[in-house]
Amino acid sequence: MTTFTPSLFFNACSLGCRRTALRRFAPSLLAPFGLVFLCVSLANGQPSPSPQPGDVVFEMNFETTDQQAVWSDADFAKWEPGLRDSTSLCITVPKESSTGSGMITMPFDLTPYRGYQLVFDCMAKADEVTQPDQPHLGVKFMLHYQSESNGPQWQNEQNVHGTFGWRHLGFLSTIAPDAEGGVIQLGLQGSSGRVCFDEIQIRVFRKPLPRRPTPSLNRGPVFKGHHLPRLRGVMSPNTFRDQDLRTLAEDWNANVIRWQITRNWNQAGTDRELDEYDRWIDAELADLDQVLEAAQRYRIKVVVDMHSPPGGRYENRDLAIFHEPIYQDHYVKLWEKIASRYKGRSAVWGYDLVNEPVQNDPSPPGVPDYLGTQVRAAKAIRTIDSDVPIFIEACEWDSARGYPFLEPVDVPRVIYQVHLYDPHSFTHQGVQNEVTGIAYPGMIEGKQWNQQALRAVLKPVREFQLAYNVHIYVGEFSAIRWAPGAAQYLSDCIDLFEEYDWDWTYHAYREWDGWSVEHNDDPNDHESKTQPTDRQKLLLKWFSKNQKP
Repeated sequence: MTTFTPSLFFNACSLGCRRTALRRFAPSLLAPFGLVFLCVSLANGQPSPSPQPGDVVFEMNFETTDQQAVWSDADFAKWEPGLRDSTSLCITVPKESSTGSGMITMPFDLTPYRGYQLVFDCMAKADEVTQPDQPHLGVKFMLHYQSESNGPQWQNEQNVHGTFGWRHLGFLSTIAPDAEGGVIQLGLQGSSGRVCFDEIQIRVFRKPLPRRPTPSLNRGPVFKGHHLPRLRGVMSPNTFRDQDLRTLAEDWNANVIRWQITRNWNQAGTDRELDEYDRWIDAELADLDQVLEAAQRYRIKVVVDMHSPPGGRYENRDLAIFHEPIYQDHYVKLWEKIASRYKGRSAVWGYDLVNEPVQNDPSPPGVPDYLGTQVRAAKAIRTIDSDVPIFIEACEWDSARGYPFLEPVDVPRVIYQVHLYDPHSFTHQGVQNEVTGIAYPGMIEGKQWNQQALRAVLKPVREFQLAYNVHIYVGEFSAIRWAPGAAQYLSDCIDLFEEYDWDWTYHAYREWDGWSVEHNDDPNDHESKTQPTDRQKLLLKWFSKNQKP
């Protein structure tokens, strides 16, 4: 199953094939797959089958000197009593060293898991870990590896600092097909304080799907949900203002808007009280009533985008609707309500079932996962409205990285959606950290980024489109307005969308000025400009080609 180095093989099996308790996952997941199977297969020298979802491929609790020996040495790292009478690794970084890095490493061979999604878990506790100046710093339980196609990769749970008792840390990693040089790192970066780690576990979440079918030479027409040459537009404001739609439709000549139903975006623990949620959603639908009436007058199509479903997100960004039946059932009923309310409204292009699904942990038995949840809602809509288009989103924030794991759904009149913000350190610079001045095109995160790199990012989406003869809609793409080369980035993106016959909406219009094409590239200037920016000119050039519905 693996190609561990001999020392790693010894350490994995020297655990006595012990299974640590899965703190947040279904206990039954380990029953058929645990390390007993891993160790026996390796010890007998027999070839193992390819790793399957649920397989635990590595566990370590630092119990033996052999387990400890595979980690690099450092004066700041000590072995101390740990969780459940085990041993833990504790790292202390003094205040005078808080801007540096205090981490130790262990090699981890990723060759058997290329193209897979792996879940990395551990337990950790911290004492007075200072808050770093960037969210990816602080307590680090991290995977690092090299990829020629994607550049160097670093993945870990973010925003971990402060003082807390033993708690779960974890993250989901999609392993690049050419991944090499894998290393697991533990410690502190850009912070001072003390952190301890125990019970590391790595398991398979998803495996690559079989090769896509070869595109047919006699393909029928693609369902787009409209008869126009192209839909080109924007992501919506958060509040309806008639003047905004009039300007967008009449002055800018956009012919589609993706209307976001959103609040508490990306905040853990919100939208849990369903009575309160329903009062909020009723107000949002009243707003949407006005949007659709104005859209009808101004001849512009509307994508109804469920940005904030009931239950909200967890701390690891998973949506509750993929894990808890009470919220999934409420979510399906909500879409039935929306489908009944707007059936026959010609301004509706379609229903975007859930914005940017993330699922790092498996759904409990009997609860559909991120795709099954969307299918369940889509089929509920189909019992009410057989005609309205429905948009399906991929995992991994609806990025192209989710498409290798996406399968076509058995629902008629479906369109598949993708979002593009790669490379994130360019498009989001200065949004979640203080780093700015990253220019496009150019060397970013150890990789040359240009239109060909963007084409490579979108390759899984293009392959999906051609293999299944489906339509693709780019629901979001953008670069923060002060990013050097933002206009060129947007131009390169749109050129690809147009080449591939994809409809698209820019993020965002009169929402937050960081994404606004009506504001210049000075982050301290929050006034919109009467003279179009280079980014606005680019959008207007493409919108001028639009035909109205």
